[in-house]
Amino acid sequence: MAAKRKTAAKKPCGPCKGTGEASVRVVVGARRKRTTEHQQTGMCLNCLGTGEDPN
Repeated sequence: MAAKRKTAAKKPCGPCKGTGEASVRVVVGARRKRTTEHQQTGMCLNCLGTGEDPN
């Protein structure tokens, strides 16, 4: 019987810290672009939502 392979533990993604989601502050206004205290959450573009480091 063949021995089972052990896979290396995957490192968490840096920008999203392993959650798969990245938060960005909301910007309001066309010219002055004021930032508010609200946050907008979206999928992390580095790991594409998996939470694992792609490298």
